[in-house]
Amino acid sequence: MEKTNVLFLLMPKTQVACLNENMNVRQALEKMRAHGYTAIPLISDGGEYLGTVSEGDLLWFLVGKDGIRTEGLEETKITKLVRKEFVPAVTVDADMSELARLIINQNFVPVVDDRNVLMGIVTRSRVMQHIVGAE
Repeated sequence: MEKTNVLFLLMPKTQVACLNENMNVRQALEKMRAHGYTAIPLISDGGEYLGTVSEGDLLWFLVGKDGIRTEGLEETKITKLVRKEFVPAVTVDADMSELARLIINQNFVPVVDDRNVLMGIVTRSRVMQHIVGAE
C-alpha cells in the first residue's frame, strides 16, 4: 500500500462528536441518538483518548443481569462502560497498512498524538474513497 500520511485522511476532532469522561450514561445515550452514531470516542478533560463506547455497550448496560434497568443512568459515569481495546487508535505516524488492518473491523480509527490526545478520526468511507481515487 502506498505511503500516505494518516493526516491526509483525518477528520479533525473539531468535526467529531465525542463523549467526555464526566458524562453519565443518560448523556451519552442522548448524544449518540442526536448524532445517529453506533460508536463514539470517549475523551478525558485534557483531550486524551480513553476508548470508544458503542450502542452495544449501552444496550448491555441497560439490559443488565437482572433485566431492563432505567435507574442508574444519571449516576453511572460513561467511563464504566468503555472498553479501551475495542477501537484501538493509531498515532499520526502510522502507515496505511496499519490503518487498513484496523479499518477492516472498525467504522473509524481514532488518531492520537504522542501524548495520546485525540486529534481526530479516519473513517472507513474516507479510506475507501482514497483507495479507489474518489477524492
